[in-house]
Amino acid sequence: MKELTPREIVEELDKYVIGQDEAKKSVAIALRNRYRRQKLPDEIKEEVIPKNILMIGPTGVGKTEIARRLAKLVNAPFVKVEATKFTEVGYVGRDVESMVRDLVETSIRMVKHEKMEAVKDKARELADQKIAEILYPTPKKPTTVNPLEAIFGATTKSNYNQDDEIYKEKLNSARQKQSEILDKIKDGSLDKELIEIEVEDNTPPMLEVFSASGMEEMGINFHDMFGGLFPKRKKKRKVTIENARRILTQEEAQKLIDMDEVINESIAKAENSGIIFIDEIDKIAGKETHGPDVSREGVQRDILPIVEGSTVITKYGPVKTDHILFIAAGAFHISKPSDLIPELQGRFPIRVELQSLTEKDLKKILTEPKNSLIKQYTALLETEGIKINFSEDAIDEIVKVAVYVNQQDAIDEIVKVAVYVNQQSENIGARRLATVMEKLLEDISFEAPELSQREITIDNAYVNQKLKDIIKDKDLSMYIL
Repeated sequence: MKELTPREIVEELDKYVIGQDEAKKSVAIALRNRYRRQKLPDEIKEEVIPKNILMIGPTGVGKTEIARRLAKLVNAPFVKVEATKFTEVGYVGRDVESMVRDLVETSIRMVKHEKMEAVKDKARELADQKIAEILYPTPKKPTTVNPLEAIFGATTKSNYNQDDEIYKEKLNSARQKQSEILDKIKDGSLDKELIEIEVEDNTPPMLEVFSASGMEEMGINFHDMFGGLFPKRKKKRKVTIENARRILTQEEAQKLIDMDEVINESIAKAENSGIIFIDEIDKIAGKETHGPDVSREGVQRDILPIVEGSTVITKYGPVKTDHILFIAAGAFHISKPSDLIPELQGRFPIRVELQSLTEKDLKKILTEPKNSLIKQYTALLETEGIKINFSEDAIDEIVKVAVYVNQQDAIDEIVKVAVYVNQQSENIGARRLATVMEKLLEDISFEAPELSQREITIDNAYVNQKLKDIIKDKDLSMYIL
């Protein structure tokens, strides 16, 4: 994080997200402030709270992608949740504290992976030795207790010496064979040979806990409940040596890392670097509903202490949420940010309005990002040996179709609600491109394994041929695109 200035963060985001410069600038500043906070003296560090962000804009314009790429950029734990999945305490549904538990689980996976990568070479070496030991087992040392001596009080030292000599010969022979086979295991010449290994059975019986306090996700297994009272179950598997090396490397890496250290480091990482993205927050805003519906305001009041800063109890220990960065997002086409309860509004001081995508933006999204749709579809069809080329006019036509259908959906609903609301709610932005591309390349994707033509150019005429009927028929376009 310390190596990235706000400008460099924006430049990295530009590789994946088109436009929305204001939103990128805001998240870049929020991220840089985290680094600045780490350099403060301890007495003021705890007082500096994250500047949470509220993103306002229609679906498909890049809200989620900005948050996800931001977390990936600095290797921070990240979870995305939908506010509509939460219900007020006392109703059936997920409680808001589960988002913090999910963040801790994500953090543990990240830290554990990093630790295991650090010991990967040592773990692989131990796994190879274990495979060699399975192929040529080390002989067991003969017992030193002589039953004749126990019964008659006689000693048979000559027999002891003889047994020791035989054992040493067997041991040296086994070690020599293990050394020879170890070289073959390392160079991969035995990868396809079968071997029977014994591995831990990681599917213990579970007891699910259901309670109003939100413990529904904390599966408790018998090993956790009774500690080391029960031995770990083992099962035998017959696999290739290549797969055996992978399985045993994982097991050995698990033994080499300290899980207590992993958990402590993970909790610290979640508390100081974690990012929680709360989507669809506009769906719990608005005036209070009556009757059997779950209280929207009640959900907001349950979310409030998490965002304000509180301690959440997890199965790994208490986790403080004071310095977790919260990014909330919503279209706000029916409600508005001021419909949120005042206390929650105050916890999202940075407001960013994302703009609807223009035809120019959609064309850039289709071609420029590292993960653009054209690059994805080209790579997919190359696996079948087919090379797809998109002409410039074909790209223009695809974008026009996407823009047309976005607008058409809104027009169809004019009689129901205001024009402005429909344009916001029915325009699904860049996601429309994926629908159009899928329909456009449907026949090629289906016939790819049998096609004799190895290179296909997608031009304006091809796009018109595949999509003209759908474009002309308004009802058909509404259902298909």
